[in-house]
Amino acid sequence: MTRIQRLAYRLPLLAAILLAAMAAAVSGCMGRVERKPTVTVSLQPQRYILSRIVGDKWDVKCLLGNGANPESYDPGMTHLINLETSKAYMRMGNIPFESAIITKVLNNNPGLRIYDTSEGLPLITGTHCAHSGAAGETDVDPHTWTSVRNMKRIASNMYAAMVDLDPKNKNYYSRRFTALIDQLDSLDTAIDSMLTPVRGASFIVWHPSLSYFARDYGLNQIALSPEGKEMAVSDVAHAVAHARADSARVMFYQKEIDSRQAQTVNEQIGATLVNINPLSYDWKDEMLTIAGAIADHSPR
Repeated sequence: MTRIQRLAYRLPLLAAILLAAMAAAVSGCMGRVERKPTVTVSLQPQRYILSRIVGDKWDVKCLLGNGANPESYDPGMTHLINLETSKAYMRMGNIPFESAIITKVLNNNPGLRIYDTSEGLPLITGTHCAHSGAAGETDVDPHTWTSVRNMKRIASNMYAAMVDLDPKNKNYYSRRFTALIDQLDSLDTAIDSMLTPVRGASFIVWHPSLSYFARDYGLNQIALSPEGKEMAVSDVAHAVAHARADSARVMFYQKEIDSRQAQTVNEQIGATLVNINPLSYDWKDEMLTIAGAIADHSPR
C-alpha cells in the first residue's frame, strides 16, 4: 500500500476522532453555560418556598439533613462545601447552628451573600430556654416557619434577596412570587376556616415547635418538655394534669426528634397521637395535617 493510499485509508478515522473531540468540547462548554448557580438555605420548608420563586433559574440546596434537629444540628462536610460554593446563603434566623458556621464559611468564601429570611417577623419569646446560656442570647422561639402568615414574610424576604442577587430576572421572580403569595393566602384561609369552630382549643406537643401556628389561629399549645429533654416524675404529673384540665385531645410528636418518653406520657393523657414533620419539604401538606388533626379531635 502506497503512502497516499495509507493516508486516504486513515482519513475517515481521523475525521471521526476530530468530530468526537469537537463534540466533547462543545458539550463541555454547554455544560458550563447551562450549569445553574446555587443558593443554600438552612431548612427544607425554606427550600419549598424559595424553589417556587426561583423556578429553573437556580439550584436550591439545603443544609439540614432528614431527621436532624435544627436546635442541635452540626452540618457535615458535604453540606459545608455546598454552602461555600454557593452564591448566597439564606439563613432561617435564630437557629444556633447557623451562627456557629457563618464565620468559618465566610473565611472560605468571603464573597458569600448572606440573607436573614426571618427579618421583620414578630417573634415569640418565653417558650424556650436561651440557647447554651450564651451571653446576649435571648429566649426566641426559632420555629417561625410553622406559621403560614410568617411564611408570607419569609417569601417576601427571599424575593427581595433574589432580586438583589439577580436583578435581570426580576420580572420572572415577581410573577412567581405573586402566584406564591396567592397560594399562601388560600392556604391560610383554608386553615383558618378549619380551625374557627375550635378556636381556643388546646393541643399537646413534646417540644414547643408550633408556637407560631397556635398564635395565628387562637390555639393553646401545651409543651410537655420545653427543653426537649427527659422529664422528671413530678414534671410528668404536672403535664398530665395540665393537658387533662385543658381537655387536650391531640398530641403531635416528631418521630426522629422527640423523646420516646412523649408516647409514654401520652398513655396517661389519652390523647390521639399524630406524627408530624414540620421540617419536611412538603411543608404545605404538614400545615394541613396539623390543622386537620386539631379540627377533628378538639371539642367544639
